[in-house]
Amino acid sequence: MRYLPNTDRDRKAMLEAIGAKSVAELFADIPEQTRLKRELDLPAPMAEQQLRAYVGGLAAQNWNVNDYTCFLGAGAYDHYIPAAVSQIMSRNEFYTAYTPYQPEVSQGTLQSIYEYQTMIAELTGMDVANASMYDGASATAEAILLAMATNRRHHVVISHGVQPNVLNVCKTYTGGQGVTFSEAPIKACGTTDVAKTAELITNETACVIVQYPNFFGVVEPLDELAAAAHSKGALFVVNANPIALGLLKAPGQCGADVVCGEGQPLGLPLSFGGPYLGYFACLEKFQRRMAGRLSGVTVDNRGQRAFVLTLQTREQHIRREKATSNICSNQALCALAAGAYMALMGKQGIREVANQCLQKAHYAQQQIAKLPGFEPAFGGAFFNEFVFKTPVEPAKLQAELAKHKILGPIDLGRFYPEFSGLAMFAVTEKRTKAEIDSLVAALEVVSK
Repeated sequence: MRYLPNTDRDRKAMLEAIGAKSVAELFADIPEQTRLKRELDLPAPMAEQQLRAYVGGLAAQNWNVNDYTCFLGAGAYDHYIPAAVSQIMSRNEFYTAYTPYQPEVSQGTLQSIYEYQTMIAELTGMDVANASMYDGASATAEAILLAMATNRRHHVVISHGVQPNVLNVCKTYTGGQGVTFSEAPIKACGTTDVAKTAELITNETACVIVQYPNFFGVVEPLDELAAAAHSKGALFVVNANPIALGLLKAPGQCGADVVCGEGQPLGLPLSFGGPYLGYFACLEKFQRRMAGRLSGVTVDNRGQRAFVLTLQTREQHIRREKATSNICSNQALCALAAGAYMALMGKQGIREVANQCLQKAHYAQQQIAKLPGFEPAFGGAFFNEFVFKTPVEPAKLQAELAKHKILGPIDLGRFYPEFSGLAMFAVTEKRTKAEIDSLVAALEVVSK
């Protein structure tokens, strides 16, 4: 049933069972001043067919997002999702509210987790990956906790090019543990300043964190930053766009100790901000300090391939003082979507998606640069996002472009006061040449 209606007789029976005289008595503990003082302005009861029509009329007053072309990014991207991903996720064997962290979970679920972990490890160039986390921001915060537990230090150097919301989550996550943060500055080309980053790293630095590509879409020099971190015994953490790794050198090949980030680009829709997926991978020597769980493969007593939860580091399973996390969750359904997406696309498919993002973004950037008053803000190599100085306020561009059914760009002034007046565009493989040309034409009109 879609809902469970309660009749007056049902309510009376339930109230008698619990010893209450009325529904109002159930809420007696709620202070009077906080209770609703008016009747809800609801229409009269309707038949289901009438109700569907009524609610449909209300929904029609909203924007139909499918009618708009999206050039927004900054951590969540409008990628194409193969139909098979939704079909696999919808199977009853997987589609459940239960968080599968117990060892008795089905072989099918354990195998899907194992395959997901394997593909994430290969994509990032790391030794092991866990069974997923809440989102990219909390995964990055967990990387800090891993680093602190590894080298017993409480200072973090984080690039100014890391998504601001990720930085805020990291500070909140570690707020009660005496962690101090130093922000490494960005150079004029848009990359993290390696020399100044090295100056901020001390013998008390637990880790250095950068984003790849960074928040402005610029590709960071990971090798140099890794060397700077390791020279003082700090771990090197990379928050990476997984689609970009289809083309860019894997962080594991650049000296990263931990690679984490937002897995939304891997088969998850934008969905107004969630639920999303945090992925987390690291070197084998750090796996026992990694939050979450690891699904592994073994052989059962009949010689058959079998899957097991190899590592469980939550305090529900082990002594609290040895637990690495008490709130991380296995976003099993989201991880299943990511695993299905990666399996369906394959190595060549992900590379092709990344290549189309790259080529189309560069075409868009080149066309916008031809418009009067539009000037690229950074000169560094970029993937699928780029920033412009604009002749009118980005907020006005957003409002006017919406009239042309175009979403974007993002006003960087929302995140960085020093970058007020800068607008950031994102282009994915879904954007066609015609859509990009329409964006450019609309920019030319609304910027006058």
